[in-house]
Amino acid sequence: MLLRFAYLAVTHAFAALRLLPMSDREKDAEILVLRHQIAVLERQLGGDRVQLGPEDRAFLAALLVPLPREFLHRMRLLVQPDTILRWHRDLLQQRHARTCRPKRSGRPPTVRSIRLLVLRLVRENPSWGYRRVHGELSTLGIKVAASTVWEILKAEGIDPAPDRGAITWADFLRTQADALLACDFIETVTLTGQRQYILAVIEHATRRVRILGKTAHPTANWVAQAARNLVMDLEDAGATVRYLIRDRDSKFPALFDQILADAGIQVVLTGVRIPRMNAIMERWVQTCRHELLDRTLIWNESHLRRALREFEQHHNAHRPHQAINQAAPLRPVPEPLEPGQITRLDIRRRDRLGGVIHEYRHAA
Repeated sequence: MLLRFAYLAVTHAFAALRLLPMSDREKDAEILVLRHQIAVLERQLGGDRVQLGPEDRAFLAALLVPLPREFLHRMRLLVQPDTILRWHRDLLQQRHARTCRPKRSGRPPTVRSIRLLVLRLVRENPSWGYRRVHGELSTLGIKVAASTVWEILKAEGIDPAPDRGAITWADFLRTQADALLACDFIETVTLTGQRQYILAVIEHATRRVRILGKTAHPTANWVAQAARNLVMDLEDAGATVRYLIRDRDSKFPALFDQILADAGIQVVLTGVRIPRMNAIMERWVQTCRHELLDRTLIWNESHLRRALREFEQHHNAHRPHQAINQAAPLRPVPEPLEPGQITRLDIRRRDRLGGVIHEYRHAA
């Protein structure tokens, strides 16, 4: 025991001599490191191996790295000095990775006012799909992608395309659209039980609709007079039409085709039970039923005449159409709004037919 005591006295005497040239900073750092190592050992007393956590490594690296390398070799550490330096390099790399992380790429988030307007349009028009909403935004000069409207509705748990079906157009209809007309009869019943027949014509190129008339008795003379009115209207508009597509309905007399032929318009008949040969007209008939006739109680012939006039004006002057890049037949797509205007939207609604049809415009 005396020999061991003498050995400890001599070694610690030399250790005390080693402390003389050390600065106060080095002594304080060594004291803090030794104290922390003792705390680690006390925390893990009884374990087979000393485990240093991430916070322990960060603390030791922050204290010891500023000190001279030869001073580290003289200290009593639980790990090698090179390990301390490696810990410090790892901390610097992690910090650099966090500060130099690339910014989020992609499109900027949609303006909140546009999101609210999209939800308002869907709430007030439950049957509109995301394409129809996108078209209405285009008429207001709000330039957003159709996929953006889809994402807004999907995020709110709203079906982006309710009751929508894809329609494939024939190549002939696409290439010859400027010279094509299509017509058809639509049937509806008033509250008095009287059946009414509506004769309408649509231009393939512009999607402009002309409602030639409605009657309870579509006689040959009535249909022929409608053809004469159509020819005069086309001449006044300066339209160059060469073909008119119609089905094989017996309500079209031979005089109807003759009047059009005299005006240089050839009548093309669709195949039997092949409505897709007159797809554009059939699609408008569906639109007329879905947006007007199925949602309106028609009192009499006078009420039907007024409703058709309002719907024709809405269809030609306001309603956007996908086939013509969300423009209306008689109104081009407006210029996109400036960024400052988008953040201060003031959209007013105009009701037609007592609220059956909604139109949206900027406040004056």
